[in-house]
Amino acid sequence: MKIANFTKTYGGRKVLDVPEFELKTGSIYAVIGANGSGKSTMAKILAGALPSDGGILPLEKGISVGYMPQKSYAFRMTTQKNILLRGGDEKKAEELMQRLGIQSLAKNRADRLSGGETARMALARLMMGKYDLVILDEPTAAMDMESTALSEELIKDYCKETGCTMLLVTHSMRQARRLGDEAIFLHGGKLWEQGPVEKVLFFPEREETAKFLDFYGV
Repeated sequence: MKIANFTKTYGGRKVLDVPEFELKTGSIYAVIGANGSGKSTMAKILAGALPSDGGILPLEKGISVGYMPQKSYAFRMTTQKNILLRGGDEKKAEELMQRLGIQSLAKNRADRLSGGETARMALARLMMGKYDLVILDEPTAAMDMESTALSEELIKDYCKETGCTMLLVTHSMRQARRLGDEAIFLHGGKLWEQGPVEKVLFFPEREETAKFLDFYGV
């Protein structure tokens, strides 16, 4: 899957400037970098939620994309109905809720859930569908340790079952290591380093990558 050259400028400042790169089918890419490095902007552009400069479409035509933004949204209906918005049957929705530990919330109003519960609901809603490219922007940031473990297991299984390519934006280097096949390090809006996750995290080639990892830890 090829990603075309694309940029994003805010107020005359270029916040994202990524050259062409390629994503391997079936791989999970952990996107890491400091705040303001362009991670969420990249996710939004690839998901079609934000136009790139000049309206350039970075993805090839015909690629289906699933996207879970950093702030999950809940509609004013039950948790189960929120999950079923993307289609599929109730049996699958029930299975996803059980795996994420939210089956007891099926009939609750989704817009009254806690932040972590909303994130798990949104993850289940996304995984009702099947996509070529799945983009998760800090999917477990609002979750506790147990919910994070359940979600990570579901994410791994979803990738294996569907064969999708995934971009996982995360601030957790441990999560990047647990889930990622490869790592993408963004610095100042540029793709600074990319490669196998263990290599990037423990044997970075760029000084900026090493400084970032020294600060955030692995």
